[in-house]
Order: sequence, then structure tokens, then C-alpha cells
Amino acid sequence: MKVSVGIVMGGYSSEVNISIKSGNVVFKHLNREIYQPYRIHILKEKWVVLDEDDTEYPIQKEDFSVIIQGEKINFDCVFNAIHGTPGEDGSFIAYLEILGIKHTSAPFYQMALTFNKRDTLSVLKQYGIKTAKSVFLNEGDDFDESYILDVVGLPCFVKPNKAGSSFGISKVYESMALRAAIDKAFDEDSEILIESFLDGTEVSVGVLEFENQIKVLPITEIVSENDFFDYEAKYQGKSQEITPARLIPNHQIKVEEEAKKIYKFLQISGFSRSEFILVNGEPYFLEMNTVPGLTEESILPQQASEAGISLEALFDNAIRSALRTNF
Repeated sequence: MKVSVGIVMGGYSSEVNISIKSGNVVFKHLNREIYQPYRIHILKEKWVVLDEDDTEYPIQKEDFSVIIQGEKINFDCVFNAIHGTPGEDGSFIAYLEILGIKHTSAPFYQMALTFNKRDTLSVLKQYGIKTAKSVFLNEGDDFDESYILDVVGLPCFVKPNKAGSSFGISKVYESMALRAAIDKAFDEDSEILIESFLDGTEVSVGVLEFENQIKVLPITEIVSENDFFDYEAKYQGKSQEITPARLIPNHQIKVEEEAKKIYKFLQISGFSRSEFILVNGEPYFLEMNTVPGLTEESILPQQASEAGISLEALFDNAIRSALRTNF
């Protein structure tokens, strides 16, 4: 009997279309001899399963099942490909865990923690992980621009606290541009983070459970044609993603060790992709993505390919890890 896998994609954030691309790649590469995959769109207006003709069947939310042509289908495992809310912030994962449904992500608390940049940084600082200097604001807070700039300096980054794909991020060079950048970030989220600029080499490090061991994938060096690794650089070809990164051996080892420690400190399972800036050979942690892009062109699949892991093997491993069984 084939394993029934619901691949959830979409979400409620600005990353909805990127998530659907990721989910469709997972759907394409699952081994049909082992799995019976279903595409599931989780959207604000509807939760539906799409068949091969894109006919929609509503999800029964009381048990996350679907009825297709009179047959009720329950999912043995849910493959989470939702970037942003509600797939990456823990809320959808909590729902699945209440229902007792296996899934490919970390537990809901770890998802919620890592989706919140401020809280992740606060936890990791206790373990001695280096980070940028930062100031945190809630929407509606009174703030002193002079104080902020005294802490973080110029240039600085203003970013939504809980958003991905570089939506709402600005690099600020002059004090007069700070307020507009803050307003832009608040358009995306009610909480924002203002961080000091780190002048160094940006790298992205994939870490995951693979064949029951924590594995660090080959590192990717990010060289943006734009001022930073923004949406255009990530998704519209305005960057070089060099895998493996051009690092000297001891710098590479430092980054790999930090990424693996962070994965363990935060008690992550499943996929993760952590971003660092190397400053004089020292890695400074920026953030972690627990539902990274999964298209053929995305960074983590590039890294897996460099490690000799195909997309079929990558996705198969995620499901097997979730089920914790052989079949």
C-alpha cells in the first residue's frame, strides 16, 4: 500500500506563490512507486486538494482529510512547503500535532521560535553565538531615531521580524531615510528588527536530518548584484549563488560547526537553512529558515545536489524521518 502524502503549499503571506512553486516541485519528485502525493493549497479563502485536472476538493478541517469521488482520504504524512504564515510560524504545525498527523517540519514551538528573528537571536546569544547589534520595535512604539542609530550605526538594515524572502527589508545609509524604512517594514509585520551592517561574506548553510544523522550540506556563498540579497537578487537572477562557497578551510569549518550547533541548540528537526556573515573569518548568525525554498533552483536543493543527494532522495528522506519507519 502506498504512503499517502499531503503536500501543503501556499499560505497567508507574501510568499504564497513561491511556496506553491516549492510544493509543486516536491509533488513532481516523489517516487510514485512508494508515495501517493496530493497537492494541498492552504490559502486564506480556502483549504483544498487539487487533482490532476486542478479540480478542487475541500479539506475537512476537523481531521484534515478530504473526500474525493466518494472516498475519504487521510494522510499518513504532511509535507510542509508553506513559506511564512501559517506553515513556518508553528501555527499549522500545532494543528497537525493536535490531530496526531506526522509532518516533515520541526515541532511547532521550534517553528514559532525560529520564525521570530528577535527571539531566535535572544536564545542564541545565551549560547555565545555572534550576531549583529540590534534594536526591536513593536508597531505603535515611541522610538528615538538618534538612540537607534547610536546602537546600530549606519548603514543598517530594517526588516520585518516575522517575514521571509526579503519582503519589507531596507538598507539605510542616511539618518533621514530611517523612518521611511521603518514604515515599509511595518507594512509587512507589526514587529520589526533594526540591525547593524556586517561587512563580510554572506553564506547560507543547509542543515538537516539525513539518514538519521544531522548533516551539514555544502555551503553556498551569496554574491548579490544589488545592494544586498533582496527579493530581486533571490528570485530574479540578480545574484550569484556559489556552491561550494569559496572559503578557506578553517573559515568553512567554523561556519559548519556554528550551523550544526545552532541546529542542536534550537532542537530543530527536518530542513533548515541558516544565514551568516563572515567578518574576518568569524561567522555572525543572521536568521534561520525552517521551510526553505525547494525548487530546483533554490539554495538548499543546490547544496543537496553538490552533496550527491537528488531531490527524490531529499524529499524521500524527509518523509521517512517524519514517519520514523521503513517501508
